[in-house]
Amino acid sequence: MSNVIPFSVPRANSQSGRIEAMIKCFATQRRFGDDVFWLKENAELLNILYSSGLTVDPADLAPYRDFYASIEKRMSFFPQYYGFLLSITQDLEALGLARGKAVTLTNWVDAQSLASAELSDLQRAEAERLLQRGGIQVSSGNGGLLERLHRFISHTKTFAVPNKKAAYELTHIIFYLSEYGNQDPKISADAFISLEFAGLLALLDQNVDLLSEICIAMRFAGAMPPKEWETWIGEELGEYQVSECANGAVQDHYHSYFMGNWLAALRGNPVFEGKLLARAMSFQASQKSVSPLRGLSESIFKMDAQRCAEWEKMRGKITVDLSTDAYSILELAEKSSPRFEESFAGFARSNAVLMR
Repeated sequence: MSNVIPFSVPRANSQSGRIEAMIKCFATQRRFGDDVFWLKENAELLNILYSSGLTVDPADLAPYRDFYASIEKRMSFFPQYYGFLLSITQDLEALGLARGKAVTLTNWVDAQSLASAELSDLQRAEAERLLQRGGIQVSSGNGGLLERLHRFISHTKTFAVPNKKAAYELTHIIFYLSEYGNQDPKISADAFISLEFAGLLALLDQNVDLLSEICIAMRFAGAMPPKEWETWIGEELGEYQVSECANGAVQDHYHSYFMGNWLAALRGNPVFEGKLLARAMSFQASQKSVSPLRGLSESIFKMDAQRCAEWEKMRGKITVDLSTDAYSILELAEKSSPRFEESFAGFARSNAVLMR
């Protein structure tokens, strides 16, 4: 990872026409407001617009007016989706659509004790953030929640082996701790290593979505991600194909498209570039060859007791079957981080105790 920088998040400029097109697409063309996937997609889009500091013309938010007008009815009937509903309302008000409902909804959610039903520490933390945004005083230290979150993200061994669920939880914990870039999350040196290990694996897996989240988390934590990672993400983002799709039949890569553009906004770069349509849009990533991560993992697994933790000794043995494209990604990963060999030592699992 590159040098730690003073804590700040760069703010991007207005790009109203493209933002307006994205809002119209996701608010009115892909899905409809009683669909949980509509809630998820629009909560994510609005969170990106708010947390990246993009200038949004309140007039561009007009497609959400009817939804906002009936938000109380939806919250009463769909309390299981309170997180999406409250987040959307809070972001719409913060972006300038209207004011006055977020606090009332937050008080209702608190009175119904909806957050107390969350099972995981991450879900509880995210629920607490929404309550705090709405003016409810919550002590995050209760029950050792903050301590457990920091302990999880500081356990570097977890992130030296492929575990997408853990890696996504790592990024979302840092999103929470940093209040999406608005405060120093005060993470440990080991947590920065966890981010770097997870990022290397995401790059080796050619996972644009996860690597984008990791770079965002690094920036929210006050660190500069490796330039090779962000350059690669930008190149991949430029390869996305935008096409027309039928309402309600959307199976695409919109989330990785969102994450790549969120990162672009935090870097101060233009967002949602390329051809956008006036109709419902689908976002498709370019086809990937087999990732080097799979090939490396399979080779190491087959070596059994002959594997070791030293990359220089293992490199030639486990890369012989990699394709040219996969080998190029591997070289990029090696170049991008001085911790590559340290990460590989955990990835190799050469000291694993065999079950008898």
